[in-house]
Amino acid sequence: MQADICIVGAGYTGLSSALHLAERGYKVIVLEAQTVGYGASGRNGGHVGTGQRQDQMYLEQKFGHEIASALWDMGLEAVDTVQHLIKKHKIKCDLKHGNIHFAHRAKYNGELEEEVSFLRDRYGFEQMDYVPKDKLSEVIGSDVFHSAVVDRAAKHLHPLNFALGLAKAAVSAGVEIYEQSQVTSYAGSPVVIKTARGQVTASEMILACNGYIGKLEPKINGRIMPINNFMLATEPLSEELAAQVAPLDTSMSDSRFVINYWKLSADNRLLFGGGENYRRGFPSDIKNFVRQYMLQIYPQLADTKIDYGWGGTLAITLNRLPHFGRLQDNIWYMQGYSGHGVPTATFAGKLIAEAISGKLERFDLMANLPTQKFPGGTLLRWPGMVAGMLYYALRDRL
Repeated sequence: MQADICIVGAGYTGLSSALHLAERGYKVIVLEAQTVGYGASGRNGGHVGTGQRQDQMYLEQKFGHEIASALWDMGLEAVDTVQHLIKKHKIKCDLKHGNIHFAHRAKYNGELEEEVSFLRDRYGFEQMDYVPKDKLSEVIGSDVFHSAVVDRAAKHLHPLNFALGLAKAAVSAGVEIYEQSQVTSYAGSPVVIKTARGQVTASEMILACNGYIGKLEPKINGRIMPINNFMLATEPLSEELAAQVAPLDTSMSDSRFVINYWKLSADNRLLFGGGENYRRGFPSDIKNFVRQYMLQIYPQLADTKIDYGWGGTLAITLNRLPHFGRLQDNIWYMQGYSGHGVPTATFAGKLIAEAISGKLERFDLMANLPTQKFPGGTLLRWPGMVAGMLYYALRDRL
């Protein structure tokens, strides 16, 4: 087949790229090894957070105010982009508002309070409030945390339905999506992208595989680490219990290095993510693997039935900044969202459409963010990461 642009991967990055490019008049083909949303895009916590994965004070210290300010603006635009796409294409994905981030140690109280003041004074951001410990009962039915920050500008949604909605919108715009079509190789200019059953010849190619890149492209594989994260869904909670668990019906997360994150579904199930591993297999009993983390926060759910448990693979970078770039003039990639993928990956599609259309400034700003290779490359990054994560997990507990 022939196309202007061939995209490898049908997650948020690939689907948003396809949609934005098709709306600009390009002929786009998407090749997906499994099914739409099979990877992290269909298996995440559905949080649509503001800013970048790294906090704004870090970005200012690392890159200066001008670049940090541009990244902040793009972070807010990313959330708006998600909301705009949902509204424009009538995507039914249970969009709700707000996120709460909790300090699991008292020593983090000052940092959270400082962040709220910094964003208000430096960026004029008024949609974030600090909640001290004596007010936490207003935002959560748990006494294990020490303070919190409520971000009213953040959103949350049903992640797989959002991906499926993007796919439907892309197809309506003229995109052709081929599932069960794993790419085995690519070469040349124009690029010839081969699968087991055929090939696509395209002027441009976008690698949108993230944690599932595997051995397809060693030049970028060493800058990300695929890790497995796990979630559960309880049975539907009573209205009374749901209101106790999440009084504001926001998404929530904590300050642990191995983060816990949770929210209510549209039918009042608690969706809780906790724990991860760094090998290729998943735990034999995901429900009970995650349940232990849930009960540390909500012991009142000890008798609540766990209906579902699942896992998926995401990609992190060493410094938690996304990894964008080009392998040659007509081969692009975006990956390494480090747990901030719903807004950032969706926004990546908007940026790549700008770039391929000739407006490179914002894509290049992201591409110029430093992302180091993992020490030892793909061979030794696993034991190195396991040692590091075990250390931080132990520090969380102690």
